[in-house]
Amino acid sequence: MSKTKLSAEQTKELLKTLKTRFEKNMNRHKGIEWVKAEARLQANAGKLWSLNAMEETGGEPDIVALDKKTGEYIFYDCSAESPKGRRSVCYDHEALEKRKEHKPADSAVNMAADMGIELLTEEQYHDLQKLGSFDAKTSSWLNTPAAIRKLGGAISGEFRFGRVFIYANGAESYFGARGFRGWLRV
Repeated sequence: MSKTKLSAEQTKELLKTLKTRFEKNMNRHKGIEWVKAEARLQANAGKLWSLNAMEETGGEPDIVALDKKTGEYIFYDCSAESPKGRRSVCYDHEALEKRKEHKPADSAVNMAADMGIELLTEEQYHDLQKLGSFDAKTSSWLNTPAAIRKLGGAISGEFRFGRVFIYANGAESYFGARGFRGWLRV
């Protein structure tokens, strides 16, 4: 099987999982019909592969919006906490290379690229938090503005004390309770 194509059985299982999550969380996608979303998913094998990678690493992807201009469905990782299969990573490859000792296995940016997804931006993270409580015990690396990254930093978000906090750390840092959340257009 191709790296970017699921088998018929994998596709069937993933669509079943996504449909169940969609139906349990209607507040995330008011006015969006599953039948139309499913048809678009079935026509995009590469995007299904990316959604499966999100699912396998604990992201629990779900539709959060429909781009009315392009007809694309927007999926975010909607797991309650930062996805387990993506924790203990530094921000990007440059940060990974700078670590001399105790290097993590990978970086958030590398993993997201391998999965065919992008890290949530700060704005997207705030939008996600309007849909529920996410990262109440963990935190997630976010797509960092170039000006911050140029200075050696990277940003992350978490939800504590009833509000969203955005933090900055050195991009080479990593924490057992910090992963990353991604998003995908289908």
